[in-house]
Amino acid sequence: MSAYMILKHLHMTTAYLTITLFALRLLLDAVGRPGWRQTPLRWIPHANDTVLLVAAISLLFVAGYASGMPGWLIAKIVLLVGYIVAGVFALKPAFGKPVRVIAAIVALVQVSAIFHLAMAKPVFG
Repeated sequence: MSAYMILKHLHMTTAYLTITLFALRLLLDAVGRPGWRQTPLRWIPHANDTVLLVAAISLLFVAGYASGMPGWLIAKIVLLVGYIVAGVFALKPAFGKPVRVIAAIVALVQVSAIFHLAMAKPVFG
């Protein structure tokens, strides 16, 4: 199997795991189980996201995008930053429930757009 395929599968697996872990933490908060913050569920997503980022950066070089990124890839990066910001607001207990719910919806919409761009790779122009 080529390095590209290994990195692509690693990237895809960690991306699916990222959204699963985010949704699980949202669900645990929604049902009144904030105790997850004292378990490995507090740091496992960060470790997974580190692997996800390393795989993504590696793919940039292996696929030849490091010198010039297509529009869909730039859009994914912008959406990723938005997802991270919205995710912070959604998971921080310091923010009120309405803010957290709206932030969770925004984060999920952004990650859905990221997945769409990854699969469709549309040409912007």
